[in-house]
Amino acid sequence: MDKMGIVFALLGAVLSALMAGVGSARGVGLAGEAAAGVVTEDPGKFGKVLVLQLLPGTQGIYGLLVAFITLSQIGVLGGNAQISFAKGLLYFLACLPIAVVGYWSALRQARAAVASIGLVAKRPDQFGKAMIFPAMVETYAILALLVSILAVSGIGGINV
Repeated sequence: MDKMGIVFALLGAVLSALMAGVGSARGVGLAGEAAAGVVTEDPGKFGKVLVLQLLPGTQGIYGLLVAFITLSQIGVLGGNAQISFAKGLLYFLACLPIAVVGYWSALRQARAAVASIGLVAKRPDQFGKAMIFPAMVETYAILALLVSILAVSGIGGINV
């Protein structure tokens, strides 16, 4: 049964990187399609639409960060990889916020970025305002990142 602890902990780490990464890849791709259309019409807007395209990519970075912290905590990146079933389950649960919120917020942020890219296409002087719409979605990814980091970091001190 103790071997299942490491399985659940690894599953949590993998899901945090996988789900947030898939959401970011899809999001950056969707925003890139919109950005390419704008640049086709006006190559001078490349820099502005590129910034907007990159915003949904942050969730993948957050998921990867939580995965690295988890792998380090559970001893996979060096140390003793022996953890109890209960602790493995706790690590799994601690990784879920960034896995789930990272995936969904990347997709929602992409939709906001696509709309903002449309705004920049018609009104390039409104770039600052256009940045705010997708940035608001980022707030929830950051909150999920914080919850996962705090939870993963705190599990080591729990005696189960």
